[in-house]
Amino acid sequence: MNVSEQLLEILQNEGVKHIFGVAGDALNPLIDAIGKQDIIRWIGVHHEGNASYAAFAQGELNNNFGVCASTVGPGALHLINGLYNAKKERSPVIAITGQIPIEHLGTNYHQEADLKKIYDDVCEYQAVIRSPEEAPRVILRAIRIAINHQCVCRIELPADIAKMKAENKDYVHNVFRSKSVTIPIKDDLDNAIKLIDNSLKIAILAGAGCRDAREEVIYLATKLKAPITHTLRASDIFDHNIENVVGLTGLIGNPSGYKAVMDCDLLLMLGTDFPYTDFLPYDTNTIQIDIRPENVGNRSPVTLGLHGDIKTTITSLYSLCAEKKDDSFLKSLTEKFSDWKASNDKKANPARDMEPLHPHIFAKAASDLASNDAIFAIDTGTAAIWASNFMNFHSGRRIIGSFNHGSMAVGLPAAIGAQLQFPDREVWGLIGDGAFNMSLQDFSTAVKYELPIKIIVFNNSQLGFVKIEMEEAGLAPNFEALKVDNFNFAEYAKLCGGDGIKVEHAKDILVAIQMAKNAKKPFIIDAVVTNAELSLPPKIGFEEAKGFGISKIKEIFRAFNGEKEQWENIKQEIEAYFD
Repeated sequence: MNVSEQLLEILQNEGVKHIFGVAGDALNPLIDAIGKQDIIRWIGVHHEGNASYAAFAQGELNNNFGVCASTVGPGALHLINGLYNAKKERSPVIAITGQIPIEHLGTNYHQEADLKKIYDDVCEYQAVIRSPEEAPRVILRAIRIAINHQCVCRIELPADIAKMKAENKDYVHNVFRSKSVTIPIKDDLDNAIKLIDNSLKIAILAGAGCRDAREEVIYLATKLKAPITHTLRASDIFDHNIENVVGLTGLIGNPSGYKAVMDCDLLLMLGTDFPYTDFLPYDTNTIQIDIRPENVGNRSPVTLGLHGDIKTTITSLYSLCAEKKDDSFLKSLTEKFSDWKASNDKKANPARDMEPLHPHIFAKAASDLASNDAIFAIDTGTAAIWASNFMNFHSGRRIIGSFNHGSMAVGLPAAIGAQLQFPDREVWGLIGDGAFNMSLQDFSTAVKYELPIKIIVFNNSQLGFVKIEMEEAGLAPNFEALKVDNFNFAEYAKLCGGDGIKVEHAKDILVAIQMAKNAKKPFIIDAVVTNAELSLPPKIGFEEAKGFGISKIKEIFRAFNGEKEQWENIKQEIEAYFD
């Protein structure tokens, strides 16, 4: 057994089923070892960045860690963006990178890169193997840290060591996985109860840290008559069917979610490091509970911080606090939320047959027809707006994306990783055309591995979210910079060996969604949609209104001076609004 085979054996023992990557020189001994067994599959992709996004998806969904691999310097650098996404989403991932032979390190050798320095910001720990004797110890340490800290760790395997005889075989053992819980001290819990019992209008802002405490948070909200506002990452924890849920806040939020947070007299922040400080109160009593104490008070002033896991801490609070009788605050917000949902249902009605089409009709149709345990890989940009506002992630549905890192091109590779991990579940990707163009080379990877992923490409020939950003900043959109030159994505799907359909008429939307749902091959819906759909935050302050107003004045001025694209944009926005 050589060092590569020993590494593979350790991964097998820990339940790894896939390694995503691009083969090459320093990795060849590992590739050879994979070919001699049938437990772990090598999933060859066309770009290492897509490998790290796929590994992120498995780390996020699988209650285990994802694994990606690359060869020396150039390949290892391509992994960085997907790994940074995993870091920001707190998804455990192991990155295996090759390295030039040890004797050449530090000599500016061909393809040499100081990977330790490069990866310092993305990795919690780096297992830099410099001898066969230390290999099992540092490999196991990397896995142990990745699992227990929900983070990214790297294993560096130099080309010469990869082929050496394995040592310290007796040291290999199963990795320790902590199941411990953390609970605040009694005095802090008592202080929290005093604040809760003395407050009339209590609201909850719940984040992804509540994933294992869904029922406990709902029970507490019911007892306290508290509305639940959730973050984007928590959309599949606190779905629209839950009685106390009032939606999102933030830039892509809705009015009831925003008002719950801003109009309460006690805010409970549960398992969230919500970053948008303009959407958090600064003069409201706030109790923040988090397993990571460094998050407490990170975004806004906190009256009381509690260090603990959400499930155990909420259970303690529930048993101690008094039940609230007045539900007027909750009722007013749930009514507003119901009105907002009804309004969105009308906006997403296929009877609205303006062309190019309204993008949210596709999102709502996918939400209505997808299975109850579907996984949705949502890309960054306007796709996230349509998904969060017009879809309901109820039952056993899950969403994954680049919600903290905000990177484009996560959707397709994340869908591939998810489908490989869960072959019996529907996996949908909602992706803008700009993001899809960045990663589309690996659609053929989905074909190669016979993965029936369903991809909706919002084809508006524009970087739509960037346009919104420019307008909010008071700039007239530069349509040359925003333009995305597209081809027929449905035909591309067929060229790759998959299937697809181009949709330009509203009457064809539901048929296309059903075709994708039933497809046994990777399937692309080329959704030709308008680039003029407006998306406004739940609160528009003076600066936002000023920026948007200045932008429109500039657009009108340029239109009257003969810029055809500015005039077409204004006309489409008016038509989209009044259709």
